[in-house]
Amino acid sequence: MRAVLRIPGGRRGQRRAFQALVLFCALALAPTAWLYCMQQGRIRGVADVPAEPVAVVFGAGEVNGVPSDYLAHRLDTALALFRAHKVQAILVTGDNSRTDYDEPGVMDDYLVAHGVPAARVVRDDAGFDTWDSCTRARRIFGVEHAVLVSQDFHLRRALADCRAAGIDAYAVGASEPHDATWYYGNLREIPGAGEASLDALLHPDPALLGHPEPGVALALADAARRS
Repeated sequence: MRAVLRIPGGRRGQRRAFQALVLFCALALAPTAWLYCMQQGRIRGVADVPAEPVAVVFGAGEVNGVPSDYLAHRLDTALALFRAHKVQAILVTGDNSRTDYDEPGVMDDYLVAHGVPAARVVRDDAGFDTWDSCTRARRIFGVEHAVLVSQDFHLRRALADCRAAGIDAYAVGASEPHDATWYYGNLREIPGAGEASLDALLHPDPALLGHPEPGVALALADAARRS
């Protein structure tokens, strides 16, 4: 005779277990729903995004000095914004915490190799996560208005973090095929949305803060001289 798994309390216990599961799912998805509703109108395409002084491009991996496919697509989107005169400078922000891993350096090299003047590219070597990149863009580099560049599944969290950090931002997504990496990125945004909610509430300091840097101001001054 087969054993039957029974939830203590019979039907009442089953009902309570189901209600608890529904409540847990609702609480887990609430930050994602908040991000979707609050940031939807700020996501545009290259053609219709408002012109802003700076594009902020978030790191997405490099291997032996070569950007990952996802990072290359972000950089190509930033190039399209620059060539369309939607932005005048590009702030590349990512992880440079090890001697053998340099996201901002790879991003800088890629943009310059594809025609962006070196004076218009600014590196943030301590963008270890989305909140760090956003709050450092505001507090270290003085960015107040920007176009954010990432994949579409990450844009709402990036917008929420940057706007909480004091940046009036729009965002443009780098399109991707819906492969395993894309689905993983979407799943990762569920806990990421909760983290963004806490960042917006608590405004924690980034892992590294430091002193203000003039890179973005100098890049914009160079753009003004050449206009």
